[in-house]
Amino acid sequence: MTHVANRTPVKIGVVGLGRLGKRHAQNLAFRVPGAELVAVCSPVDEERAWAQEALPAPRLYADYEALLADQDVDAVWLVTPSALHADQIVAALRAGKHVFCEKPLSLDVAECERVLEEAKRHSHLQATIGFMRRFDPSYRDAYDKIQRGAIGRPFMIRSQTTDKNDPEGFFVRFAPTSGGIFLDCTVHDIDVTRWLFGNPRAKRVFATGTIALHEGLRACGDVDNGVAVCEFEDGRLAVFYASRTMAHGNDTHTEVIGTAGALAIGHIPRASRVEIYDQHGVRNECTPTFFERFEDAFLHEAQAFVDAVRGGKASGATLADALEATRIGSALREALTTGQPVEL
Repeated sequence: MTHVANRTPVKIGVVGLGRLGKRHAQNLAFRVPGAELVAVCSPVDEERAWAQEALPAPRLYADYEALLADQDVDAVWLVTPSALHADQIVAALRAGKHVFCEKPLSLDVAECERVLEEAKRHSHLQATIGFMRRFDPSYRDAYDKIQRGAIGRPFMIRSQTTDKNDPEGFFVRFAPTSGGIFLDCTVHDIDVTRWLFGNPRAKRVFATGTIALHEGLRACGDVDNGVAVCEFEDGRLAVFYASRTMAHGNDTHTEVIGTAGALAIGHIPRASRVEIYDQHGVRNECTPTFFERFEDAFLHEAQAFVDAVRGGKASGATLADALEATRIGSALREALTTGQPVEL
């Protein structure tokens, strides 16, 4: 019986068709074996019109409740504003749907805990959060090497998420609802650090930041460059850097230092393996955005979710992992605001 069930496509409804939602919808429609995109939901007329043109005849919903009532949808794929995630996950679980949700689970720790309690009542349903770096081939390889003891005991991580400067200031408009630079950007570094370290609990955090270019962030207490330190219970340390103002492109990298060596992941942000030699010197082109840098990771993440729904082993970030990422990210936001260390 299991083999028959495993050949059944997972019928997915994508909710939210902004920049990232469109990418996920196209991946699920055309590039993920075992997935069938059957429905999309957006309150924005233009986004539904795009879906009608670009995707293979999905059912179009303006209302999330209507999509949840669609008996043909097995799983919902949420790419919606962070403030909606908790309520939307709970509603999906109560409607009997598996859930994939983009990060973060919530900007509020109590809301994260509420979702975890609800998920326990629906343990037959998959619920995962989109920390796609766990599926990036390079991060995956580093994780495997660390598990094999290649660098001894890892005790220090330096990790950064830095975006190419956007002079249009998209994220300035987004800032009032983003949770701030640490919950929006650094949450990925937090998750990957806990994963590479074997899930220790955070003990204390420090944070500071500055506005280098985008004065509009001052109104909501955010910064465009932030630095943070996180101490873990077992004496391990992490240093995080987040930036919105890079001139050269999206530059995401992580360094893991152990007692017998170190690993660097993505130290040089490459769009390809081509080096350019000219009167300016020797250089390579950079990944412009996180879409290009993590294109493979988004696909592997989607495949893993579909495989789990079809009865395979669950992988990726759990709701509990996402709760810890929000707990640490929220503490960093508090440390930035108060200028004081925050005990967890």
